[in-house]
Amino acid sequence: MQTYLEPTRESGRAFFTRGIVGKVVMLNLLRFRPVADYSTAPELAPEEPISGESAYRLYMSHTLPHLEKSGGKLLFYGRGGCFLIGPDDERWDAAMLVEQSSPAAFMAFASNAEYLGGIGHRVAALEDSRLLPLEGCWGA
Repeated sequence: MQTYLEPTRESGRAFFTRGIVGKVVMLNLLRFRPVADYSTAPELAPEEPISGESAYRLYMSHTLPHLEKSGGKLLFYGRGGCFLIGPDDERWDAAMLVEQSSPAAFMAFASNAEYLGGIGHRVAALEDSRLLPLEGCWGA
């Protein structure tokens, strides 16, 4: 089973060539590891093992000040569950909507060195993820 935790060069290029003008809302679908894996960021690891969901909470505590400083905001964070419409064998533990004023503002946030200092919590937390940039339409 293939997992997705980081954008590819091609997906990043496609994001910018879409020509989104104005706000972009990022739909995040998150699947947590049962136990967080800090092997790529041992300096961030808590003394005792924690769940992936707990590691993601640490990531969000670190991230939110940087997001807000960049002009972004968390619009929604909620627990997932079974699909009403969708495959029975696919699960997402949480979904999140994050708004940023523009694709350029999103990239400035995502490449900020202080923000990246805590990205190891995200990597430790997630088994799989999806990130779908959404642009407003129908006059929204």
